[in-house]
Amino acid sequence: MSDRTMADDLAAVERQTAEDVRAFCDIVTDVARGDAPDSAIPFLLLGLSQVLLTGARLGAIQDVVLVEKFEPDPGPDVDTDPVRDGLARLFEGLDEYADVVDPVTSVELTAGSLSNDLASIVVDLVHGLQHHEAGRPVEALWWWQFSYLSSWGDRAASALRVLQSVLSHIRLDADEEIVAEAEFDALHT
Repeated sequence: MSDRTMADDLAAVERQTAEDVRAFCDIVTDVARGDAPDSAIPFLLLGLSQVLLTGARLGAIQDVVLVEKFEPDPGPDVDTDPVRDGLARLFEGLDEYADVVDPVTSVELTAGSLSNDLASIVVDLVHGLQHHEAGRPVEALWWWQFSYLSSWGDRAASALRVLQSVLSHIRLDADEEIVAEAEFDALHT
């Protein structure tokens, strides 16, 4: 593969990653605002699944190397306190969960939080988006890849697992009589 082809491929990955990042951040922001509380869990489940696919793509490519020794400062971190607070209100009673520190090296448990996880993922993703929007695609791609492997990938995987578990309980722990009546009504209307 020529250097030019590789550069074109990386540029395409960077552009697609920027699109995926924007879509994820929009979903999280909309859910935190309370726009569709009944759909919050499925929307976040879909958004996390998509952004984890994006992260897996970043993890599968060659290591992105910065041109300079240090990444340029993209500017201040985005204020995610409104997102974090909105999600904490939405997930009241479900926000905190048990998490394994590192499933490969330790069985030690720690406490996790959906609202904190989602807000910190947004911070990491927007940091790379700032590089993208400033016309620094290598720095954007480097940051997204680095932060996927060091922080947001783990937080996204944990949050996805928790949301999938919550959704399973919601759907499968229903009263059997109510489910049977709904099935009967659906089949006989």
